[in-house]
Amino acid sequence: MVGLMVSPARKVNIVKKRTKSFVRVQSDRFKRVGASWRCPRGIDSRTRRRFKGTRPHPKIGYGSNKNTRFLLPDGFRKFTVHNVKDLESLVMLNRTYAAEIAQNIGAKKRVELVERAKQLSIKVVNADARVRAVEN
Repeated sequence: MVGLMVSPARKVNIVKKRTKSFVRVQSDRFKRVGASWRCPRGIDSRTRRRFKGTRPHPKIGYGSNKNTRFLLPDGFRKFTVHNVKDLESLVMLNRTYAAEIAQNIGAKKRVELVERAKQLSIKVVNADARVRAVEN
């Protein structure tokens, strides 16, 4: 699909301080309690009071480096595109941003957007989505 491969302006090494997700308190004890993080609110909660040996809390210190925040592994940042005009706004930034075609765009419009992106040498993250191999 992609003809000329566009490389990012600069490839920065992305370092994550934590890749494991934060687990909700007592989600391992009860099936009714999901694993996705909720802030503990109990008045006697050991986790809320941050006792030693309890689960880690999400906090500002786990944040990513400002330079690498929102970077994709290939070195681009994502920009959601709805039409050709949005795509053409990326012409000067085609080595920094990669286009991501919005989820509510149909197959016909997608083909147009991918072709135009190829002409402008803009990387499209989801270029293969909703494209049939053989057109009828």
